Amino acid sequence: MDREEYPILVVVALAVVGIGIGTTPKPLAQFFVDGTREFVTTTIAMAWITWWALVVGFAIAGGVEAWTSTEAVSDLLEGHGPRELGYGSLFGFVSSSCSYSAIATAKNLFKKGASASASLGAFMFASTNLVVEIGIVMFLLLGWQFVVADFVGGLLLIGLMALGFVYAVPDGVIETARETVRDEGTETVRDPVCGMEVDPDETEYATEVDGRTYYFCSKSCMESFDPEEAETTIREQATSLSGWKALADKQWKEWGMLWDEIAIGFVFAGLVAGFIPRSVWTSVFSGPVLGVPTYILWTSAVGALIGVATFVCSVGNVPFAAVLYTNGLPFGSVLSYIYADLIVPPIVDAYREYYGTTFAAVLSGMIFVSAVVVGVVVHFLFAGLGLVPPQSSATVADVSIEVDYKLVLNAIATVIFAALYWLHRSDLAESGAGGQQAHAQTTD
Repeated sequence: MDREEYPILVVVALAVVGIGIGTTPKPLAQFFVDGTREFVTTTIAMAWITWWALVVGFAIAGGVEAWTSTEAVSDLLEGHGPRELGYGSLFGFVSSSCSYSAIATAKNLFKKGASASASLGAFMFASTNLVVEIGIVMFLLLGWQFVVADFVGGLLLIGLMALGFVYAVPDGVIETARETVRDEGTETVRDPVCGMEVDPDETEYATEVDGRTYYFCSKSCMESFDPEEAETTIREQATSLSGWKALADKQWKEWGMLWDEIAIGFVFAGLVAGFIPRSVWTSVFSGPVLGVPTYILWTSAVGALIGVATFVCSVGNVPFAAVLYTNGLPFGSVLSYIYADLIVPPIVDAYREYYGTTFAAVLSGMIFVSAVVVGVVVHFLFAGLGLVPPQSSATVADVSIEVDYKLVLNAIATVIFAALYWLHRSDLAESGAGGQQAHAQTTD
């Protein structure tokens, strides 16, 4: 999340407190004392409940990124059929959980020739909303029904996006967007030694092995490159120290991209739980005044708009979603809120820079409409099957720290986190020493 967005979030936070001040029946002093207490306990409780899940989820994401190759993925995503959409969803599922990283990767796949349906529909959505981390956190805070609904709804949304790109968006608009993104500059590739992104047209260091060209950021990286290590299997990576160092580096990158959004998600959940009286929510979501279908439709649209306004993405959405659900937002409308994380203002602005204003508007509109429609459909599907959980089942404030499974899992997760951080730091130290040695040899 860019630093420029923080002032906007501060304004939103102040607005939340202001709504509470204007609607609370309590004396102001008592309102602030009670609200602050609930705000703190809710924030800490959600962090405590989900800590182990976040550590495990990021470790899995780091292992997938470090131990698997994404070469030639775009070749598998050139069409609009079930096969291409399946590959796009699968690659997204095992890929990044950061929305900003997801849209950048999807852009590169689209730029290389992947269809809009498979890259900007299937891959981009799956890598944000169907990844392991969000599923685990959703299970802990909202229950298994939401995990299943998120998956089912995600597949429906990907299908709607594909239909939109094939039948509603003119081919000329899509190809203009592809030309726009291709005109932005040369795509970078990853240095196989240090992981740094390198411009193939600018770097002086490259080597060819078995018909494949590898590019490097420096002479020292090129000289230390081992082709056999670059082609190691997942099993070899998982049983070697270098493989675990690579995993540690990748998972730390995931933390670096997402820690602030996750923290903001916890903070906003705590603010809403602590400072907005229940009466406000019951007045907004008072029930199906104009009939159930209309009620679910407009609350799904409201949910998507809240998702846009909060600026929070991916895993960071789930804590706030739990607060919304316990305060009356219907089941499917909560899903619409979660799905709208790909149209927050900074991401829409990135679409505009990547693809141009017209395609950015088309893409954002399609995501919004799809999020609302899928929320409505999944709501009635799960209601018909009797799978909508009671709103009281969502976990919002359970701050007690007891000797139970959460304590054990969090203790193990903390050890894993510390070990991976140590591997990450030791790898950085070795890379720094190698770079200094190479610099010394050059100057000699």
